[in-house]
Amino acid sequence: MTLTPNLIAPSASVEYIRAGRRRRQRRWMFVTGTLALLALVLCAAMLMLGNTIYPLDQVVRALSGEKIKGVSFAVSTLRLPRMLAGLFAGFAFGIAGYTFQTLLRNPLANPNVIGVTSGSSAAAVFCLTVLQAGGAVTSAVSVAAGLATVIVIYILARGKIFSIGRLILIGIGIQAMLDAVISYLLLISSEKDVPAAIRWLSGSLNGSKMSELPPLVAITLICTPILIVMGKHLHTLELGEQTASSLGVSTDKTRIALIVCAVFVVSIATATTGPVAFVSFLAGPIAKRLVGTGFHSLIPAGLVGINLVLAADLIGQFAFVHRYPVGVITGLLGAPYLIFLLIRMNQKGEL
Repeated sequence: MTLTPNLIAPSASVEYIRAGRRRRQRRWMFVTGTLALLALVLCAAMLMLGNTIYPLDQVVRALSGEKIKGVSFAVSTLRLPRMLAGLFAGFAFGIAGYTFQTLLRNPLANPNVIGVTSGSSAAAVFCLTVLQAGGAVTSAVSVAAGLATVIVIYILARGKIFSIGRLILIGIGIQAMLDAVISYLLLISSEKDVPAAIRWLSGSLNGSKMSELPPLVAITLICTPILIVMGKHLHTLELGEQTASSLGVSTDKTRIALIVCAVFVVSIATATTGPVAFVSFLAGPIAKRLVGTGFHSLIPAGLVGINLVLAADLIGQFAFVHRYPVGVITGLLGAPYLIFLLIRMNQKGEL
């Protein structure tokens, strides 16, 4: 009789753990489904709204290839590229930001703060103002510059032992240097090139063209499955260098692979839309708070990024007397959160 409690207790514990996992899984599916549905609604709004509002049935007919006077041009040529640019760039910013923040175990360690975006931006401004290059060249150079920037930061932060704090500090220093380069390029540029560069630097979906989107779409679709598959290693690295190594994870190789994928997607997104402020910074924390612990938040972070970009673009177009680029609106949303986060981290002694 004394053996019965010992036999029942482990079974009850296992069932309790399974029940908790099922609850977390249902929460993940509900949150992800809700975010996806909201993204679809915003995509539809991007196609329907403009100087002229078109009903959904006319938009669908125009997208299916039917020629409708006024509607076909506005939807297929103007609104569809803008919507797709926001869709894929928002997803790219979201997953890149989440990967950096989770990998480096610090909410400040996102591409905007540690200099990766500034590397891509400096290269793009150089192409726009000095070389006056086209979209394909600008995209290629921006990706290469973003990758080169993160390699330099990683090498300088590596030392004898990899240090997250050192990487963030070096990244902030590199970012300041690259921002100075951008300012110098704008200063020496001709007057006709400066407005386009400044408009691009503010982060904007204006003027998006279908011909510029294939690199963004291709790299996002290639890198996202890689980041999903490596998700278990990403969360193992969260436990710390020694713990991850003891569990059989090749920390340096895994970290480099994750960083390279994240840099590729954020660099090509930056080259396409400009550095849309704070999306990569906000998407990960919002997704984690919505999903909770226990499940990978990469896809929810990407969906949050989509919703932030599309919603901010709609607000910038229609909520004010004057129209504002999407980066201005996301900057207004992200700056207060950054101040709040810094105050909270300082109170916890993390700064």
